[in-house]
Amino acid sequence: MWRIVGYLPDLLMLGLVIGVCAIPIAILLFALRVRRRAKHFGYASTASYLRAAPRSDAEKRDAADLALKGLVFCVLGFVFPPFILVGLVPLFYGGRKLVYASMGLGLVDDADQTGA
Repeated sequence: MWRIVGYLPDLLMLGLVIGVCAIPIAILLFALRVRRRAKHFGYASTASYLRAAPRSDAEKRDAADLALKGLVFCVLGFVFPPFILVGLVPLFYGGRKLVYASMGLGLVDDADQTGA
């Protein structure tokens, strides 16, 4: 028991280093995944995909997945606080897309509508 206490500062430092390295890797993986999904759904850029309302059921499922992954990262932030910053981005964009879908937005493309 007392031997572990002697290594506690080393273990805490190791955990800190792993945590600091995990955050940029998580952000990079998130950005690559979102870019791949944007290309899959036919959007010109990642930003246009994140701004757009979901047009299909597959996009709605992807938005729910994005929001839930963000929520998981935010919950992990209770254990390791910087994960909250990683989780806020997917939680925001996924949640916004889900709200758009629940309001019925995105069913008709704005370019198809003429003046009212």
